Amino acid sequence: MLDEPPRRPSGYRQYPADSVRRIRFIKHAQGLGFTLDEVQELLRLRDDPQMPCKKVRTAAETKIADIDQKVRRLRAMRSALGSLVASCAANRDHHCPLLEALDDPDDGTVRTKQRSRRAG
Repeated sequence: MLDEPPRRPSGYRQYPADSVRRIRFIKHAQGLGFTLDEVQELLRLRDDPQMPCKKVRTAAETKIADIDQKVRRLRAMRSALGSLVASCAANRDHHCPLLEALDDPDDGTVRTKQRSRRAG
């Protein structure tokens, strides 16, 4: 993504001033969730003066859809884990429903088993 200039006699490389701008572009795009492959495509679009803005917008809309899907999955994971924690906190014996659910995930749904409390 960044052209490597030849070494100077001192052994150091001297990058052109535009390299800093390019690195900032890459880091900003990564900060918005773009992968390195996607950043490379954005750089290609940026470097082509004939490229219509519509292609960049399409890439951004695709990334938004990807982020929305990840948020939905994270919410479902949080909900499932919250249910497991609640079932674990409600249980007073040595049985741990959280560990049991992790040990036997079946179809990915969260199940808690109620153990009968012995009169004691």
